[in-house]
Amino acid sequence: MAPQIKYTKLFIDNQWVDAVSGKTFETYNPHDGSVIAKVSEGGEADINLAVAAAKRAFQRNSEWRLLDASQRGYLLYKFADLVERDFEYLAELESYNNGMVVSLSKGFNRHGIDYIRYLASLADKVQGDTIPLSGDVFSYTLKQPVGVCGLILPWNGPIMMFIHKVVTALAAGCTVVVKPAEQTPLTALALAALLQEAGVPAGVVNVVNGFGVGAGTTLTHHPDVAKISFTGSLEVGKLIQKCFLLFPVNTAIPVAANGIFAHQGQVCVAASRLYVQSGIYDKFVQGCVAFAKKRVVGNPSDPATEQGPQIDQDMLDKILGYVEKGKKEGAKLLTGGKRIGTSGYYIEPTVFADVTDDMTIAKEEIFGPVQSIIKFDRLDEVIDRANATNYGLAAGIFTNNLNNALQYTKHVEAGNVWVNTYLMSGPQGPFGGFKDSGLGRENGINALEAYLEVKTVTISLPKKF
Repeated sequence: MAPQIKYTKLFIDNQWVDAVSGKTFETYNPHDGSVIAKVSEGGEADINLAVAAAKRAFQRNSEWRLLDASQRGYLLYKFADLVERDFEYLAELESYNNGMVVSLSKGFNRHGIDYIRYLASLADKVQGDTIPLSGDVFSYTLKQPVGVCGLILPWNGPIMMFIHKVVTALAAGCTVVVKPAEQTPLTALALAALLQEAGVPAGVVNVVNGFGVGAGTTLTHHPDVAKISFTGSLEVGKLIQKCFLLFPVNTAIPVAANGIFAHQGQVCVAASRLYVQSGIYDKFVQGCVAFAKKRVVGNPSDPATEQGPQIDQDMLDKILGYVEKGKKEGAKLLTGGKRIGTSGYYIEPTVFADVTDDMTIAKEEIFGPVQSIIKFDRLDEVIDRANATNYGLAAGIFTNNLNNALQYTKHVEAGNVWVNTYLMSGPQGPFGGFKDSGLGRENGINALEAYLEVKTVTISLPKKF
């Protein structure tokens, strides 16, 4: 049974409102391409109203600014309780609008609840420093919220990214305007309703559905927005990932496969480049092919399903285009590579062998269930090859050799490195990339720093008392 669609309007100043233009757009179910609902389409005028509401809520004597840090934490704890109360509904809604397998959606939601409670616990622990200046002065720093934040969400993990961005900003004391991805607005609206229910004051959280041109550009260029946090499209926020595996084979194969096939490859840290040592290459490839062929593809609401649909027709066509490029450039397609059926946006789990570093499927992020397996000989060689990119979000190594693990983690240029596992994370661990794979960090206490300004105060003290 399809989940109830409770919210389709814009959420501005704690009110559910139509777009100023009266426009709406359709949001779809990737399982069969059917229309779920018509959602209000915000544009420049709506963003301006939302930013104005957030600016009022951030004024010095506003209800939000007069809350002490502990009270902000209590509101976030209440929000976590409400997300837990609606756990099943949110998981089903995410799957319905996003195509995420329900079991994975539940895992993301559990992570989200843990994250909310962790950030709630940090809300009253933001502290400045005292500075030992010379002379009869007392100097110290204050860490204060930056102001109105524009938060732009991706479609591949809407609930998790809403929580990461919004909760961190609120814990720091900021106010926010959220623009969900146009493909997946429904869960952001549902979460906004829960924040309102938790008691977050008017104007602190605003959600404007819309497109990049119009809503997105207005938000990113707005003079009253102090910070933009963006996670989004391939074209704007392309992130290329790395996964290097060595030993042991039987353990590494399922982890490597899940690293690329989880959520249909629509994960920013998907293990899209798989380097395998030449001595075990053939055996490893055989295992990857067998794993891919056994993977259950189907309706994401079915508990037996392991892989659901891609987000939409455009992404399906793009992935199939990469498959054709791989074949044309000489990679060996061992399994998959075709669309499944004609209803919905399903593609077979796909494995390429004999991939080389210069091939398109090795250089560009496919964002789909396409595993590219590349041969290497030596550790120093593969580290250099893995680093030969402008991107560096995630990397991993499987090895029984402690020295290899330490050398790899020291020299690989990635913000997140896993050893003998992949995709393991928690709210306490900082998350972000090197080079062009992002600025700053989410998760952990480091995340709060991005939403705080440091103010240095120096006071002249009398020489005698």
